[in-house]
Amino acid sequence: MRQPWRIAVIGGGITGLAAAVRLRDRAPAGTEITVYEQSGALGGKLRTGELLGQPVEFGAESFLMRDPATGGDSAAVTLAHRLGLADDIVHPTVGQAALAVDGGLHPIPGGTLMGVPGDLAKVAAVASPAADADRDGGRPLLGADSDVAVGALVRPRFGDQVVDRLVDPLLGGVYAGRADDLSLVTTMPALARAARVEHTLTAAVRAAQAASARTAQAAAGTGGPARPIFGTVAGGLSRLVEAAATASGATIRRDAAVRELTPGADGWRLTIGPTRDPELVEADAVVLAVPARPTARLLADVAPEVAATVGDLDYASVALITLALPEPALPALSGFLVPATEGLLIKASTFFTTKWGHLARPDGIALVRASVGRYGEETSLQLTDDDLVATVHRELSAVLGTPLPPPVATHVQRWGGALPQYAPGHLDRLAATRAALHASHPTLALAGAGHDGVGIPVCVRSGETAAEQIIEALEGSGQ
Repeated sequence: MRQPWRIAVIGGGITGLAAAVRLRDRAPAGTEITVYEQSGALGGKLRTGELLGQPVEFGAESFLMRDPATGGDSAAVTLAHRLGLADDIVHPTVGQAALAVDGGLHPIPGGTLMGVPGDLAKVAAVASPAADADRDGGRPLLGADSDVAVGALVRPRFGDQVVDRLVDPLLGGVYAGRADDLSLVTTMPALARAARVEHTLTAAVRAAQAASARTAQAAAGTGGPARPIFGTVAGGLSRLVEAAATASGATIRRDAAVRELTPGADGWRLTIGPTRDPELVEADAVVLAVPARPTARLLADVAPEVAATVGDLDYASVALITLALPEPALPALSGFLVPATEGLLIKASTFFTTKWGHLARPDGIALVRASVGRYGEETSLQLTDDDLVATVHRELSAVLGTPLPPPVATHVQRWGGALPQYAPGHLDRLAATRAALHASHPTLALAGAGHDGVGIPVCVRSGETAAEQIIEALEGSGQ
């Protein structure tokens, strides 16, 4: 076996860094790991900035504490333990969020699964469900190998208002997409599993909720306190990024754009940097942890059919506008979601210093963040930063029913092509392309949100799985 291995990780987001940490933990001593990041900053959509001298997230703000499939720690929590950050995980102090409907704020009803209710009576305050449409048709709602858009399942049985006022804003808060476009299997796998057994949507929601509760109880045991749903790292999620980069022991190459990926008899050649003066680097294996379109460009000559499938994935762009407001009158909520039917630019807002008690300021300044941008509405992001700030401030005041004080500081973070839009059948298509790629090039692994789903735990697990594939391939090759 040739030693040491040389492994390239293309992409310095949390996926690529998680892959690098797993490679360091599992690969033979002396393995050379290099992370190539085309920008000047690591972390991808994890970016902690500063406003008025205080850390604030300009990207993702938190992660799930529990793995929905096992009930145990999520991959993000496990990584935090590995990096020595477990004691720095903090949780929201206010968890109740609201919906902005009909000009007012209404608490998001309990007992729903990403907005899909298990008890229609509980959502009556914000939506009028269809009457008697959720009938037992004598067969499961979803075929064994089928996938549909979330809206295609929910609208006929619960009606338009449930989708438009509940499901759409909750999905939109995570994916910036629409229920009528997004894959049920990818975005709501627990409901998809239940829908392959149950004959009504109400029964499917309840079955999925019961299965989740059993999994959580089995993992936690009995009699213990309820586990918080979300967590973050005190001081900002960039601490997770920095700790992963350090723990990986990898050589970190910032501002290093990989332009070409060429297979050879004994591994891979990476072409890095400008066309006029390229740098050529040899590697035994590659983890490709960048979004779908750059992945497709690098695979165009390596595996054209795989590249075509991967490159079909579309993305939504968003902007996050943070306002520092002096002593505003804010409700005791973590924030609110806005259905697209309300006609507002804002699709969600978080009252940061209310939601996260560790961020509360003694001077009474509140940090409020708003998210702008839905899939297919990219023109809304063509406003200048000043216009975005002014519009967000005006709409926040309207939703809260009181004029907010002028902000003393602001920040606008634009994320172009940030959130993948998973069409029905996404997971099956990607499984087939991965299998084809592995058969022809086992030392090349794909990872990231464009393949496996959004959220920090999913991205961490994706990177770790890719690292395991690479180790297995190199061990099997006898290198």
